[in-house]
Amino acid sequence: MSEQPQELSADPDDDTTGGRVLSWRAKAAIALVCALLGAGLAVQARLTSDVDRDLRGARQEDLVHILDDLDGQHDRLGQEVAELSDTKDQLATGDDQAEAAQQEAQTRLDQLEILNGTVAATGPGIEMEIIPGSEPVTADALITVIQELRAAGAEAIQVGQVRIGVSSAVTTKGDTVAIDGQQLSFPLTVLAIGDPATLATAMGIPGGAVASLTYADAEAVLTQSDQIQITAVRSPDEPEHAEPAEPS
Repeated sequence: MSEQPQELSADPDDDTTGGRVLSWRAKAAIALVCALLGAGLAVQARLTSDVDRDLRGARQEDLVHILDDLDGQHDRLGQEVAELSDTKDQLATGDDQAEAAQQEAQTRLDQLEILNGTVAATGPGIEMEIIPGSEPVTADALITVIQELRAAGAEAIQVGQVRIGVSSAVTTKGDTVAIDGQQLSFPLTVLAIGDPATLATAMGIPGGAVASLTYADAEAVLTQSDQIQITAVRSPDEPEHAEPAEPS
């Protein structure tokens, strides 16, 4: 004989709410996982177009190295897709739906905080020191550096003492360059967390980031590291127009 539906409590945190509330939480977590996966695929498509444009002048040995890195990224992404699929199945059918949903939501929150720059981050990556020459480093040269790092899969970027976020703006301020209104001083250190070999290769692509600095008579000293510490953080960006949509 099937069990009678339990009565819902008016308190959303009441543990006696039964299967109906747990099902709602599970559905919300599944929606979050699917939305993040869809957003990642859209960003990957855009970045693929950018990288394709930048690789046209690359040397053969650079292309071979990049291809090896992309194969490794493909394998890691495939594993992540499989893990997300397993998580979705667990949330939909598992006995501990509420606990699984909470753990998954916390994991995604941690990831989004790193990507949005609101928490410090650590991991493998590169450190690049930019030393100006006879001419000042331009905003365009720094924009190229940041864009190349993003296209190569950098998960966290710090330029000087400024954490780079989705809304970061690089501008000219007098004879110097500023990011998000904060004036930069040179020599300047750029930190990026991601696959060290991939980031380093992307920086050296002909016509790319290092080349743009060389054209500006600047020197770029790049070091790969197993442990990059990014300490600068951003305040959360307040959306002006967007607001959360009601769950379907």
